Amino acid sequence: MTSDSNLLDSTESAAEILPFPPSPERRLRVALRKLDQALAEQREAIAAFRTQMTALGGAMAGLGESAIALHAQLDDAAEEAERAKAAAARLKATADAMPG
Repeated sequence: MTSDSNLLDSTESAAEILPFPPSPERRLRVALRKLDQALAEQREAIAAFRTQMTALGGAMAGLGESAIALHAQLDDAAEEAERAKAAAARLKATADAMPG
């Protein structure tokens, strides 16, 4: 009885439907479809990359403008500091010249 059961199991597993081998033309069509899909994905990735590079260029330009503005503000602050130093020296000289 066990041998009949084993025979039935092996017959059932052998009864599976096997896919028909694809023709060379079908394989070529599938490969071309996959290639088209890959190229489309690559175009999307390149477009996204270009968008990000444009955004980065804008950010860098903004950073450059900010650096120029900061440099000008630092120059103004340095001039003000020199004027304050000169005024302090004049006040010290006036205080030193006062009696008492």
